[in-house]
Amino acid sequence: MPLTLPDRLSPGLPYPLGAHWDGLGINFALFSAHATRVELCLFSANGRKELCRLPLPECTDEIWHGYLPTGEPGLQYGYRVHGPYEPLHGHRFNPNKLLLDPYARQLSKPLQWGDGLFGYRLQSPRGDLSFDRRDSAPMMPKAVVVDDSFHWGDDRPPATPWARTVIYEAHLKGLSMQREDLLPHVRGTFAALADPGFVAHLQRLPPPPLELLPVQAFLQDRVLLQRGLRNYWGYNTLAYFAPEPAYLSGDQRNELKVAIRRLHAAGIEVLLDVVYNHTCEGNELGPTLSWRGIDNASYYRLMPDDARYYINDTGCGNTLDLAHPRVLQMVLDSLRYWVEVFHVDGFRFDLGSTLGREAHGFDPGAGFFDALLQDPVLTRVKLISEPWDLGPGGYQVGRHPPGFAEWNDQFRDTARRFWRGDDHQRGALAARLAGSADLFDHRHRKPWSSVNFITAHDGFTLADLVSYAGKHNEDNGEDNRDGTDDNASANWSPRGDIEGPTDDPAIRTTRASVQRALLTTLLLAHGTPMLTAGDEWGRTQHGNNNAYCQDNALSWLDWQAAASPEGQALTAYVAQLLAIRARLQAYAEPRFAHGHVTIAPDLPDLSWFDWHGPLNDEQWADPAGRTLVMRRAARTPSGAPQVTLLLLNAGEEAVDFLLPAPALAWRVLADSSQEIAGPGHGQTSGPAHNQPVGGPRVEGQHYVLGAHAAALLLAESVPGGHVEPTA
Repeated sequence: MPLTLPDRLSPGLPYPLGAHWDGLGINFALFSAHATRVELCLFSANGRKELCRLPLPECTDEIWHGYLPTGEPGLQYGYRVHGPYEPLHGHRFNPNKLLLDPYARQLSKPLQWGDGLFGYRLQSPRGDLSFDRRDSAPMMPKAVVVDDSFHWGDDRPPATPWARTVIYEAHLKGLSMQREDLLPHVRGTFAALADPGFVAHLQRLPPPPLELLPVQAFLQDRVLLQRGLRNYWGYNTLAYFAPEPAYLSGDQRNELKVAIRRLHAAGIEVLLDVVYNHTCEGNELGPTLSWRGIDNASYYRLMPDDARYYINDTGCGNTLDLAHPRVLQMVLDSLRYWVEVFHVDGFRFDLGSTLGREAHGFDPGAGFFDALLQDPVLTRVKLISEPWDLGPGGYQVGRHPPGFAEWNDQFRDTARRFWRGDDHQRGALAARLAGSADLFDHRHRKPWSSVNFITAHDGFTLADLVSYAGKHNEDNGEDNRDGTDDNASANWSPRGDIEGPTDDPAIRTTRASVQRALLTTLLLAHGTPMLTAGDEWGRTQHGNNNAYCQDNALSWLDWQAAASPEGQALTAYVAQLLAIRARLQAYAEPRFAHGHVTIAPDLPDLSWFDWHGPLNDEQWADPAGRTLVMRRAARTPSGAPQVTLLLLNAGEEAVDFLLPAPALAWRVLADSSQEIAGPGHGQTSGPAHNQPVGGPRVEGQHYVLGAHAAALLLAESVPGGHVEPTA
């Protein structure tokens, strides 16, 4: 039915914020504390023609609002906001610029770059103090009014316990762009997310929560497009409530809901990587797209001595002011929307230290944390923080409040250096293997609080970590200056001169051994492991450790490599490790182990050894220590003791380990030098978590572990009782 355009809006209500259809019409509500007038602009069905401008007739408590009778879902709209253009005082109102509703839940199209998107004249000698009068509407995406109803049936969150969680970090587009079994228009979209082939791949592992890089609508940076590149990762948010339009295979925004529904049915949780620390508008020289033109002085943190400039704790040009109640409300409303409307199971917060920074610095009791953790909806989902940023006191690993898990870069760096053979790593690695209690064991936090990872989207892939001594980011167009130089990587050639692929069998063998040892360390350490998609079969980015702008085969998952014999074997090994982890009691323990609790006579819950016996202070301090044994003991629900040994050998030669008492017999669950041990050996299909956990029995009290290798042994019996079988 064609829209009847009224002469004016009725007053409507100041709540809820955004545009909401009630079955009879649409209520519009927009926050702006400093505006003098707000106009609602309605557009034709294709978004090209502005049909009318209707002032929002009321302002209640700084919320501008109005009601459009007969309005229906599908209506395209934007705002023009009047007020002072005084950058020196923090105000950048320009009604010539069409502005996107911060609560927009669907976008009509991608943004088209042009100089008219800027509130100032780009070529003016006065810079951002000048004023641009061009209309930006033809270049801007329009907000689309939606109907959020969806038939969820009996959908229930899998609610995987934190102690049994293993995170699988992936890029939505990269997951399926090279899936030749999918139709071209489906690849790289939400529709491909729940494809049976991908779901089956995840189910080969004990189904891990799927953590997706940003899927909220984001901006393609002009400078990247001019270089023939694209913002692939998506950490440049344009709309906090809207799915990224490029990830839709058609015009059906329910694709993501369908995907989540099917993933839930397979027992797979869905977590979203979200960016609430900054927006895509950049610094004072950036475009005016939404928040800057709606109320710059309220939405952003500005320099206290010169409000023309932005506080840039994020390194992205601006910082959202979460100390402002309406900005905080926008973030919480957005999070709650994704949980209630899309049924997502949790969030990973980019640059989480920024979100917890108050006027005096980072505060675990910051308003954002307090508001989030008391929210009856949000406190029930998984919350993960990246606990650092570029601001003062930005490194805050271990200092977030209870209820949060945190990325632990100390685990990443220590594990990489230990397996590279660096000195002085044994003691640090022991702390990381035990769940980083030195960082997280306070305020009754749990071992799962430490999110352990070897790789992430940012940095080398696992295969590249053992194939390149340095980064190779030439394709990014920045003369290889971008990306970190501190990778703790090695190419494992005798003279260090062979970067990347090689046919040398000795080098290939060493690289494969170190890769499996790193995976074993990650998946058998205490804490919450995070796998980066593709590492389970050896994905490469050819040495690029900053592929944020590589929206191409360099970043997309290579499923042909996954199907190769080598890829299948490594995936099967990962599945075996995850199956082991899922069945061992120690990984489900709710408290950190410190060696103070006795499980059986002469058997504390945590003990450390060298290859030949207990470690003394001198041996702990030995810079050349390359071996380590972690013994964990716990009682199963039946009360039977369960004891494991994790043996690590980062040296160049095999080591004969003396297995510590009091166990009387041992069985090998995994040995990275042998790829797979036990009855699951060689299996390349089927749900690994349904396989029994077990392996060959150790004869005697010695075990020879190969170079660059890790192994896990299970005690068959200990004084005080027979060990309960794991399967």
